[in-house]
Amino acid sequence: MRRSTKAALLSGLVFPGMGHLYLRQYVRGVLFAGVAGVLLYFITSVAMSVAVDVMEKIQSGDVPLNVESISELVSKQSQGNEESTNIATMAMIALWVIGIADSYREGRAQEQGQRNEQQRQKRLR
Repeated sequence: MRRSTKAALLSGLVFPGMGHLYLRQYVRGVLFAGVAGVLLYFITSVAMSVAVDVMEKIQSGDVPLNVESISELVSKQSQGNEESTNIATMAMIALWVIGIADSYREGRAQEQGQRNEQQRQKRLR
């Protein structure tokens, strides 16, 4: 399997930046992974905050234990954070797609550089 394909698969299936790290593009890899980590932390913390609030209201008896009531409460609790969470989610998706494309592009450039070096070596012999 080509390095470019492996790098794109690592970025797409594991985590943004992993393909860059595989290609030894450490600064880009850490940058992609760091930004993705911050976005993922934000999205997860908002979801956990809503879940904890809903759980507390269920345990205190303020909300009856049925799907409709819980679903309505989750919707109400999520409304304040909906816009920022949507922006963070879209940014995460965009970062992931850009990471896949960039790691593939960088892998192709490295493969082309290796081919050029091999051709140069053959000419020197």
